[in-house]
Amino acid sequence: MTAYVLVAGGHMGGWLWQDVVERLRERGAEAHAATLTGMGDRRHLAGPETDLETHIEDLVQLIDHVDAPEVVLVAHCHGSFPALGAADRRPERVSRIVYVSAPLPMDGYSVHGLVNAFEPDPAVRDGWRRRAEQAEDGWRIPPPSLDDAQARSSVAGVPADALARLVRLAAPQPLGTLTQPLRLSGAAAGLPMSGVFCTGTGTSIATVESLVRSGDPRFQVLTEPHVAFFELDTGHWPMLSVPDGLAEVLLRAAAGEGQRVTA
Repeated sequence: MTAYVLVAGGHMGGWLWQDVVERLRERGAEAHAATLTGMGDRRHLAGPETDLETHIEDLVQLIDHVDAPEVVLVAHCHGSFPALGAADRRPERVSRIVYVSAPLPMDGYSVHGLVNAFEPDPAVRDGWRRRAEQAEDGWRIPPPSLDDAQARSSVAGVPADALARLVRLAAPQPLGTLTQPLRLSGAAAGLPMSGVFCTGTGTSIATVESLVRSGDPRFQVLTEPHVAFFELDTGHWPMLSVPDGLAEVLLRAAAGEGQRVTA
């Protein structure tokens, strides 16, 4: 049996995946929602030393303790960074990485570094910089308010009670998890990969095709036969807005389905 390990993005804990976990288990799959150090009910464990390596080790330990022979790593938003880091350390245990409304991590880049390098909107880049500068005690970024959550990402389709819960349970984010560069050995480079685009955020498979056409060699990996893509007609939080649809996509991704992009 394949087990799903689901990784939330910034400020979020494993609770975010509750509805999707239930649906995967109803379909007979094994599913585990990870709560990284400092997030969810582990927020009290964070400190100034909590960084990206801390979160990678959290996932490595979870992978090591899953009995299933293979793990599908599912990462939302910039949870993609610790997910790829963990896959790089345990490539023999990971059968696929699925990125859900998430950036594609690159060796040598931190979350902030990737935003600065590839985000075309200077207002977005400036927003990330200002949040880092305003970190409480110099090491933790305050969780988003309701206005922040609505302004920073599409909340299309998220019920009002789920949106309120998202804001209530959000935890401060340790700054080091966003500023420490990801270091990869290359061991996970050939692992099957799926991307799930939420079209309500303005991204789609057409976005990938545009990146490939740019000729930037860093994006040629997206044309490899082990890479496939899906689209969901919703906002940035599909586990809250369309949990049934997302669970179905995850099952299809694990089966090797999805649309390929050619050079």
